[in-house]
Amino acid sequence: MTSSNKLILIVEDDQHIAEGLRLNLTLQGYDVIVATDGVAGLGRWKESRPDLVILDIMLPGIDGLSILQSIRLEDERLPILILSAKGDPSDRVKGLSLGGDDYLPKPFNLEELLLRVERLLKRGSWTQENGGPLAEPGVDTYSFGDNEIDFTTNTARSRLGVISLTEQEAKVLKLFIVHRGKPLSRDTLLQIGWGYSRKTSTRTVDNFIVRFRKYFEVDPKNPIYFKSLRSIGYLFDHED
Repeated sequence: MTSSNKLILIVEDDQHIAEGLRLNLTLQGYDVIVATDGVAGLGRWKESRPDLVILDIMLPGIDGLSILQSIRLEDERLPILILSAKGDPSDRVKGLSLGGDDYLPKPFNLEELLLRVERLLKRGSWTQENGGPLAEPGVDTYSFGDNEIDFTTNTARSRLGVISLTEQEAKVLKLFIVHRGKPLSRDTLLQIGWGYSRKTSTRTVDNFIVRFRKYFEVDPKNPIYFKSLRSIGYLFDHED
């Protein structure tokens, strides 16, 4: 794929904006795919692995910031341009701090958007060729207590010995580590960790917590790392 036909994923629920972007980006020589809700957006990202994502924040199903965090747990280099009606400085700071590479408030100037897309794609190509990250460096290894997790091999060492982690286990563990000391609701864990919509009812999170306690807690029935917060969710924390 040459620089003139990079693949761009647009996640935008306003069909007029999405179609206008698709048309103009196609005229610039890009290949474009569109998703109109959060669940579909995550699915298209996983299926197509685009070169750049244009991401709205206020989406049905899963919001854009949850999509952003979910992608960043697996891919730190993918250029992501946030496109949002939320243009306050605090909204921009939040979007960029969670891993967005650029932030363009609505309404936007089309020529400016096209220039930003071109710039981000050039940065992305340079990053792939030189191996440097676009976002902040991710977690490669992490230790707490007598436990150590290696995210490069998806293995962990604990009192049980060496544990082979599934990709989903590693992703959820990284999500807890990134939010260390902060309560995470079941809805947040399901949206960011699994890409489920807010309306999903499942025991998946609870089952994973049981598994993590078995792996990493000395006494799984009295956890000190993966704690339950009644009516809230779960909290991961430890002493340095």
